[in-house]
Amino acid sequence: MMLTIQDFRKTYDDRPVLTIPQAVFSQGIHWIKGRNGSGKTTFFRSVAGLVPFEGSLVLADHYDIRKHPLDYRLRVNYGEAEPVYPAFLTAWELIRWVAATKRAPKQQVDELIDLFGIREFVKTPVGTYSSGMLKKTSLVLAFLGEPTLILLDEPLITLDQVTTNVVIEHIRKNRHQGVSFLLSTHQDIDPTELPVDSTCIIQNQTLAPLTQPV
Repeated sequence: MMLTIQDFRKTYDDRPVLTIPQAVFSQGIHWIKGRNGSGKTTFFRSVAGLVPFEGSLVLADHYDIRKHPLDYRLRVNYGEAEPVYPAFLTAWELIRWVAATKRAPKQQVDELIDLFGIREFVKTPVGTYSSGMLKKTSLVLAFLGEPTLILLDEPLITLDQVTTNVVIEHIRKNRHQGVSFLLSTHQDIDPTELPVDSTCIIQNQTLAPLTQPV
């Protein structure tokens, strides 16, 4: 299995906000639905290894987030819904740092900068960026390295149609290369453009399947 979740529990101030007794994701694209405030972002940040939680996460039947924390995080990337970066940094500085930590191939940085169209502002401070520019920068960061799993929280918001098409096509390309995705979006997904292998929903403080994996 691509991702196995066991006895997951996330609390804030001893108040449970998300409990998942067990969930298994096969390789592919999985759509995570849920209302605002349901816990989607908490779930994504937990799977990405950015916030503490109780329970077990195992990637590719091998990389346990607790037993192999570095190897696990090296293989899991996360693109935030509304990214916030230090205003004085440039996209170039952020990309160089993430590329180093993710051991990204040298040519990949330039390829992603051009793919998502951030070349013209990549060396200006992010404090001057529009929401669309910030989103494009976050997408570059999300695809760096050689991940097994990419988490994309609302990947299409604030993007123009051209960039939206680029994102969808790049997800498809990476899927064919063996990369899996957990996507969260309020926008409808056209199955002819982006085939989804399963759909789940976060509600009532847990994760439940809406469709079975294919």
